Amino acid sequence: MTNPIVIAVDGTAASGKGTLARRLAHHFGFAHLDSGSLYRLVALDLLRSGRNPADEPNAAAAAREIDPADALRHDLRASEIAEAASIVAAFPRVRAALLDYQRAFAARPPGGAAGVLIDGRDIGTVVCPSADAKLFIDARPQVRAHRRWRELLDAGQVASEDAILADICARDARDRDRAVAPLVPAPDAILLETSELNIDAAFAAALALVQPRIEEALKTRRRG
Repeated sequence: MTNPIVIAVDGTAASGKGTLARRLAHHFGFAHLDSGSLYRLVALDLLRSGRNPADEPNAAAAAREIDPADALRHDLRASEIAEAASIVAAFPRVRAALLDYQRAFAARPPGGAAGVLIDGRDIGTVVCPSADAKLFIDARPQVRAHRRWRELLDAGQVASEDAILADICARDARDRDRAVAPLVPAPDAILLETSELNIDAAFAAALALVQPRIEEALKTRRRG
C-alpha cells in the first residue's frame, strides 16, 4: 500500500491511551509507536549522565543521540523517568529533534505493515495532522491517579495516591500550557472519556469509533 493508514491516539497522562493504542494496533495488524517512550529515552540519558533535564541545550543534545530501538526498555516506566520526560517534552528543540523520526515511522511502517498507530500528546495536531483516524483519550484526574496507584501496588511498589494525583495534575498543566505543541484535542479528533470504563469496555468503545474511519480510508485508497 502506497500510503499507510495512520491512527493518532492522544490523551492525558495515565488515561489508558497506551494500552488502548497497543490493543488497537494489534487488532488492525498495524505498527505501533509510543511517542512518549522517545521522550523517556531522552530523560533516561540525561539522568544517567548526571545532566539536568530542565536544561534545554542538554535535553536537545540528548534527543539527537537516542536510539529509538531502546524504546521498549522496562526501566523507562520508572516514576522519575516519567517526571523528567514531562519536563524535557516542553522544550521546542527536543520536540523538533524527535519529530522527523515520528513522521518517518508513519510514512514507512516497520515490517511493511499496512498502517501505523502512534500515541502521544500531539500526534493528531502536529506529528500526523492528516491521520485517517484520531482519538483523544481522557479520564478524571482522580480516576487516573487511582489507576496508576493500583498498577504500582500490583507491581509490589508502595506509593501515595495523593502524591500520584499531584504529579498527574502537574503533568497535565505542563502538557497543556507549553508554548509548542500543547496537549489539546485535534479539531477532528473523536473524544473518548474512560472514567467509567474498564479496559475491555474502553477498547470496545475505541474500536467502534475508529473502525468506520479506517474502513472509509481503505475504500478511498482502493479507489485511488
